[in-house]
Amino acid sequence: MNEQILISGYGSIGRRHAQVLSKLINKKNITILTKQKVHNFHTVKSISQLEKINPSYIVICNPTNDHVKKVKFIEKNFKNKLVLVEKPLFHKKFKIKTKKNKFFVGYNLRFNPIIRFLKKKLKSQIIWNVNVFCGSYLPDWRKNIDYRKSYSSKKNLGGGVINDLSHEIDYVQWLFGKIKIEHGQVSKLSNFKIQTEDFMNLIGRTKKVPSIQITLSYFRKDSVRRILVDGKNISIEADLNKKTVILHEGNKKKIYNFKNSFRNEEFKNQHLAILKKKSYSNLCSFKEGQQIVNLISKIKTRSKKR
Repeated sequence: MNEQILISGYGSIGRRHAQVLSKLINKKNITILTKQKVHNFHTVKSISQLEKINPSYIVICNPTNDHVKKVKFIEKNFKNKLVLVEKPLFHKKFKIKTKKNKFFVGYNLRFNPIIRFLKKKLKSQIIWNVNVFCGSYLPDWRKNIDYRKSYSSKKNLGGGVINDLSHEIDYVQWLFGKIKIEHGQVSKLSNFKIQTEDFMNLIGRTKKVPSIQITLSYFRKDSVRRILVDGKNISIEADLNKKTVILHEGNKKKIYNFKNSFRNEEFKNQHLAILKKKSYSNLCSFKEGQQIVNLISKIKTRSKKR
């Protein structure tokens, strides 16, 4: 592949994208839009310089509140570009239509082997209840960065647990359909010195599943990312951190081990799905990304009315 690629932003996620893409194409074809000093990659400091580079693929990794500006610039100045916007798409609702370029949202867990296993296994199953929990300890997230100064702690940058961990909302809807909210709570419960919420609890349902609960937390000391599914003749415990699935089907129990699968593989396969242009069906579309932003807004509104 000889595509010219631009990565906008060089925080932790931008570095990961650069690392993954440099194994797929020549580093000389990758440019980073950042004011930081970057080794081994060509850099530009202004978005106005993009027209000179004319990249065929753009990856937006800036703080969430900056996404809308980048999307508008690309739509105004380019056409026929492939664009991946890191999740969530925006920090609040915006009415934007994209016609000139093809945009996707970086919900890479759709390429996680466990999520893909569930997608296939549960396709024709009758499901009664889904319970999802994702919790980790914010101060441990980023090495050598004070959590109080991180993007996650800043409301004006679009941080907060519901945005940071919106992967869970996306893959639940990808597996089971659009969520209808019955109860939503978004709160700051801990003593962390942050401006954003550190806890979310959502209770809802979809056309396929009558009971769904999603809980997100910034203050879980031992990181947990787990999915429990119960239905007719089936129970599943999927652990994304331990990379295991325990399946009870009828009277049989089976344990699946995915420990040979690594996180970078999710990013690699997401990039390849876009660059090879063969099938976009497993990617999060711009429209789906907007729907998640709208759902997050509804959850927050419900929480304020409690």
